[in-house]
Parts: sequence; structure tokens; C-alpha cells
Amino acid sequence: MALDEQALKALGNMDLKAVFFDMDGVLFNSMPFHAKAWVEAFKSIGIDFNEYEAYMREGMTGNGTINEMFQKTYGRLATEEECKKLYQTKMHLFEECGKAGTIPDVDKVLKTVKENGLDIYIVTGSGQKSLINKLDSAFPGIFSKDKMITAYDVKKGKPDPEPYLMAQAKGKYQKNEAIVVENAPLGVVAGKAAGLFTIAVNTGILKDEELTSRGADLLYHNMEELWEELPTIIKTSKKQ
Repeated sequence: MALDEQALKALGNMDLKAVFFDMDGVLFNSMPFHAKAWVEAFKSIGIDFNEYEAYMREGMTGNGTINEMFQKTYGRLATEEECKKLYQTKMHLFEECGKAGTIPDVDKVLKTVKENGLDIYIVTGSGQKSLINKLDSAFPGIFSKDKMITAYDVKKGKPDPEPYLMAQAKGKYQKNEAIVVENAPLGVVAGKAAGLFTIAVNTGILKDEELTSRGADLLYHNMEELWEELPTIIKTSKKQ
């Protein structure tokens, strides 16, 4: 799903001013750690969960993931105490995995976006403070705290459009003024539900159709592919 006539037409109707980036799997190669941590955390309380399921639920808040699995397993939502305890276990297991590196070539994508005078936002369902705090050192001069929407800001989280609607409201952007860069099915659903042009970069273990079937406007398999077409995307969508 590289640039085609349909995508170029949609981009041509835009007046691009901002790009909204997801964090896990887009900026940091942290999803293998998240998946492993979720599998082990659920295993500790006797719930069967696998890594593919973790990738499919990426972008959902921690409580959302826990409640979905409790509903599926026990036919009820988790209590507030159960959510708190299990999420703490998951975060501890995540930290034990070590330091997540950055996604290859995402620095080139971010640099190109910044050089073209576009605002850069983080829109993530993650509450992993170790990664949020690492943004400045990993990507110097790219992100600012006033342009971030995290798990601490939202009530619903992805796949609800709330995180992207919050980013739009924060920057006072119209629907045709922002583009989403995602790697997760729920993130694509959220971006499209917010009415935004959504680019999917499949950096994980999912089948491509998990992203295209959710409405991704463009699909790439790595950041280099996106970076190569990014100048055309920006030129087409940014009014002079």
C-alpha cells in the first residue's frame, strides 16, 4: 500500500501542520518487552495470554487490556485493586526486560518532519514512564512535554478516538491538518475514528491485513520505506 492515486488525492485535500506519532513500536522497539511482560503478568494469575494477542491490543490502556481479559476469562471486569496490582506486576516485568532501543530509521523520519516545519506530537496509550522519560535523550530536540498525550491523560484510550481527538484539540488542528503514524490495529482504528489520515508501519509480528483491514490509508513495513516517500507525502499534503 505505497502511495497510490487514492492516497495522493486524499493528501492533496490536506493542509498539513502536524504529525501524531504513537510511541511503542513506532519510536521504541519496546513491543517485544511489553508482550513478554503481559504474557508473564497474566500467567501469574492463571490467565492464558499470548504475544500475538498483546500486539493486537497494543495502544489500549493497561486497565483496558486487563478488563478485556477478565471479561473473557471470568465474565466480569477486574476490580480497581486487581487492575492496580496486575498492572504494577506488568510494569515491573517490563523494566526487568532491559532497555528498549529505538526503531531503525525513525530518527530520519522525525528529522524530515521537523525540517519541514511540522509540529510533532506523541499520542500513546502507554504509561511506561521509563520510555516517556527517555524521549529527550533518544531523540534530542524533537519532542516537548506540551505536545504529548499519554495513558495519564485519557480515560478511554485506543481504539477509542479520544487520544487523537485530545491531540487535535490541544493543537487546535482541523481534521485535514494532521497525520497519524501508527503500528497497531487499535491505533489505526483510533486514528481513522478521529477522522485523520493514518499511516501504518508494520514493525511487529502482525499480518499486514490486521492493519489494512482497520482502514490504514498507507502501509509500510519499516521506517525506511516511509522515510523514502515522506517528502512526497509532505509536499502533496502541505499547502504552500
